[in-house]
Amino acid sequence: MGNLLIFGLGYTATRIADAMRVRGWQVRATGSAGDIDFADREAVLAALGEASHVLSSVPPDRASGLDPVLDTYGRSFPPAWYGYLSSTGVYGDRQGAWVDEATPTIAEAGEGRRNARAEADALWMKLGARVFRLPGIYGPGRSALDRVREGKARRIDLPGQVFSRVHVDDIVGGVVAALTQDVPEGAYNLGDDLPCSGNEVTEYASRLLGLEPPPLETLEEANLLDMARGFYMENRRVANGKAKRVLGWSPRYPTYVEGLAGLI
Repeated sequence: MGNLLIFGLGYTATRIADAMRVRGWQVRATGSAGDIDFADREAVLAALGEASHVLSSVPPDRASGLDPVLDTYGRSFPPAWYGYLSSTGVYGDRQGAWVDEATPTIAEAGEGRRNARAEADALWMKLGARVFRLPGIYGPGRSALDRVREGKARRIDLPGQVFSRVHVDDIVGGVVAALTQDVPEGAYNLGDDLPCSGNEVTEYASRLLGLEPPPLETLEEANLLDMARGFYMENRRVANGKAKRVLGWSPRYPTYVEGLAGLI
């Protein structure tokens, strides 16, 4: 049994914490749902000193671009197992091509969107962490089904645009496998087996709910915020073979079809 410290107990990390507690691990965490105040340096350092495993789900600060965990506590990290929930956005736009963990990130190439995330990813890699690169995350209360029900779903007319996604339970499965096995440090892509367009997912969710899909819009007609617009300007397929081979990971929801059906 281990002692896990989580920085940032959010949507995904909360489920990881629950899964580890079920396995008998002691879990402490920062964040609004955690038991430690991130700003309480004494308490955080004490928890770090007791932790056998440390996992961060904290993204870079939007204003400074710095990783708050590494910037505040990185110099005080003791020897331990370290993990980081990153993003497949670190690969940038690949015009629909497949990427895997050997694909250079935009931090390595020195160009592209989301540089702060790519730089943080690179720092955790340098630290010797297990870095989990995640595509679009969906699950209970956060899926195409919810967006369709709430009238917030969009269909953008961008032929050939595809991206990967992953059910939150499958992220938990991959991270738990890494926490409980002696797996090598490095990057692991945790995405499903079927990269496809967002429109395809929205249309399937609409059929499951017996509702009409939202109208098809051009990118200009959608009038999206810069962050959302930037998302649609990237196009890639994320390969998950390394996670399957090294972690022994097999997604419970290999495509959005099983994933959305399981949420109904």
